[in-house]
Amino acid sequence: MEKQLVIIPTYNEIDNIDDMLLTVIDLKTKFDILVVDDNSPDGTAEVVKKRMVNNPNRIFLLERQGKQGLGTAYIAGFKWGLEKSYNYMLEMDCDFSHNPADLPRLLEACKNADVVVGSRYVNNLVNVVNWPMGRVLLSYFASYYVRLITGMKIMDTTAGFVCYKEKVLRKINLDAIKFKGYAFQIEMKFKSKQMGFKIAEIPIVFTDRTKGESKMNKGIIKEALFGVLVLRLQYLFKRKT
Repeated sequence: MEKQLVIIPTYNEIDNIDDMLLTVIDLKTKFDILVVDDNSPDGTAEVVKKRMVNNPNRIFLLERQGKQGLGTAYIAGFKWGLEKSYNYMLEMDCDFSHNPADLPRLLEACKNADVVVGSRYVNNLVNVVNWPMGRVLLSYFASYYVRLITGMKIMDTTAGFVCYKEKVLRKINLDAIKFKGYAFQIEMKFKSKQMGFKIAEIPIVFTDRTKGESKMNKGIIKEALFGVLVLRLQYLFKRKT
């Protein structure tokens, strides 16, 4: 029987984590959950441990020392999942900006692709709720910028709601992934494209968090903007050598 793992990075998500765990566990499609917590001072990990008592084979916790970034959290989660031989691994935020009810759709689409992106911008639509117009425009044109530089056809290049087949994560050299913030999402999709994997998108509605604080900052945006150029230049250099 195939196994699927939802990886949820957390840092100070005490307001969301319990509801998220219960919601995913209650889905008709069976998903195991790995929470990768960066030593949240608000007690996020303790909530996870309490839920693990009643769900010892469904909910797991990977604790790390200090805040190390989104990308490294997912890499740690992927490695954990590969060791446990999960067939599909899904990325999802803890703040309900990604609707857990869309997890089965993401998984089902991945049966016919290698990587599936839950996209805010597919089919010429902008499916974003509770974002100010300035942030919507920034995100939309950031994806356009990434497509222009990298040549990827994905409409939502910075999306963090993604499903990977096991074979993709085994082929990508996870130790060589450089970026830690949202540029990590771009890099993983770019590497998947380079290796010839089939990438698909399905439409989702992205709803901005109502509890807790956003982790977005200027450093993350700067990394994404300049990281895309680095990825493209590295790719061109390898083609010429």
